Amino acid sequence: MEVNLEWYRVFYEAAKTGSLTGAAERLHITQPAVSHTLKQLEATLGAALFFRTTKGVRLTAEGEALFGYVQQALGMVEAGERTVADMRQLTRGEVHIGASDTLCKHYLLPYLEKFHRDYPEIRIHVTNRTTPETIALLKEGAIDFGIVNMPAADPKVDFRGSAPIQDILVGRPDDDAVAQAPLSLERLASYPLLMLESGGSTRRFLDDFALRRGVRLRPDFELGSIDLLAQFASGGFGLAFVPRQYVEAELRDGRLVEIAIDPPLPERRVGIATLRGVPPSTAAKRLLGLLP
Repeated sequence: MEVNLEWYRVFYEAAKTGSLTGAAERLHITQPAVSHTLKQLEATLGAALFFRTTKGVRLTAEGEALFGYVQQALGMVEAGERTVADMRQLTRGEVHIGASDTLCKHYLLPYLEKFHRDYPEIRIHVTNRTTPETIALLKEGAIDFGIVNMPAADPKVDFRGSAPIQDILVGRPDDDAVAQAPLSLERLASYPLLMLESGGSTRRFLDDFALRRGVRLRPDFELGSIDLLAQFASGGFGLAFVPRQYVEAELRDGRLVEIAIDPPLPERRVGIATLRGVPPSTAAKRLLGLLP
């Protein structure tokens, strides 16, 4: 059966407004044209889609069943029209991104600044979440892409490795641990340890690294961000695992020093997460193209 999209637009508006006159006004056509179109659609489908009431029209059981499909189809058509408009010129639109506070500050911000300079009319929305929460938002369709800590895996998500991350152990220059380096994982138990809160991929990476070597890390402080870890470590509260790239200023000015551990932590990467099989919007694709 050949699909007449205009018939389904009339059906949709009549169902939404509950009125043939209301549908006619929304579509800028006459009420008799709406009535005629609905009769054609009902004849083609072989089913009554509406019944009349004193207040207008209501969907029959068959009409209710059809409405969900039509609503979804028209939504996809509108999304396609918006995509085409975006492709013509990026003068309007939105990009929704999920990332942690740390990744926003130390990785994403310079690229957001450049994108905003180039396309000031595109609105950027950033939702701060952990890597597992960011992946959940992506699968729900709440964001266009996520910036996550690797390693990460999900059968519905594609991950692309981006900037490298090298985790290190840091402390104050006058900390006793500096003279005792390199430290084994077992010897870390004799020092106050600062780590990120449980639940994120970075904490899981560190815990798994130690557990594979028979050591369970037991932090004295569990904090919410790398910046807090660096501040507490430079304040003398203990040793902290942090990415070297994110504490370069503290290392340069001597507030923190790197403490060698044996074995050293392997390098990992920032990851760019996109929903498998779903092409990004034009604006999101343009921003993704800026990321290394």
